[in-house]
Amino acid sequence: MAAPKKMVTTQDTLPSRLRAAARGRLAPAGQAWLDGAAAEIARGVAAERFGALLSLASRHVPRRPLSPTAEERREAAARLPGLEVERWTLLETARVGLILARPDLANAEAVAATESAFRFADEGELCALYRSLALWPDSARFRWRAGEGCRTNMRSVFEAVACDTPYPAAWFDDVAFQQCVVKAVFVGAPVWRIVALDRRLTPELARIALDLADERRSAGRPVPPELWLAVGRHGGERGVASLLKELDPANPERLGRRAAALGLARAGEAARLAELRAKERDAEVKATLETAERLARVGAGAPDAAACHAALVSAPRGA
Repeated sequence: MAAPKKMVTTQDTLPSRLRAAARGRLAPAGQAWLDGAAAEIARGVAAERFGALLSLASRHVPRRPLSPTAEERREAAARLPGLEVERWTLLETARVGLILARPDLANAEAVAATESAFRFADEGELCALYRSLALWPDSARFRWRAGEGCRTNMRSVFEAVACDTPYPAAWFDDVAFQQCVVKAVFVGAPVWRIVALDRRLTPELARIALDLADERRSAGRPVPPELWLAVGRHGGERGVASLLKELDPANPERLGRRAAALGLARAGEAARLAELRAKERDAEVKATLETAERLARVGAGAPDAAACHAALVSAPRGA
């Protein structure tokens, strides 16, 4: 199969390059439809027609993964720091290109038409609409809409608004950001993919996470491993105690124990990790404790969320 074409366009903007990336992966008939739809939107369309074109895209553009090249991913992130298009679909990318083809993005009419599209959108259309928000000029106008997206129970939609995008970090206040992180835990979304998570950690978010851990234990349910990413150095003595409880050999949740070891690394507890490693009998947990201790001693002693996720999903050395 031929390699996908690079993003090349005479209009040197991120939206136009995303649209070109989608176009280069389509058959001629799909390219013709996408070109025509983008041109029609660029000339100006009523809100109803705008929504109809977004819906019609599914008839002409496959739902398969976009599968961007490393160069495309780097370029997107360079143009909008925090944006990661690795997990976008081809259909989402085409729709985002159509949304941002409007000539009136700075005007209230564009916002009204987009809000109308949100109200009538199906799950796939919602994902594209939410992915587009960070790319709008004056994107703060959609702060309320993004907050609504973070309340959904549809994981795909939640990830579109909350993960791999700089929008929440840029425009959510502390309360909204904390709600976003906690909702990620509840819907099973990858907390580590919330952009700027480490920078936005607070004592209040740590308290909420520790309360949730206590509630889960009281209900006899396992603590979600990614919950510990929300604690960092802000948990204090209570946080360390909760992490040690999770690491107790009596805990049957091996993944939870390993996640707690990495949580101790984020708390800067290198010495405690060394003590635990010396006593640990489970090979996988012991290997993770070793990795966590190493991460805790590197640099500022607080590994970021992405590094902890990578350590958690990789095969532990010595296991």
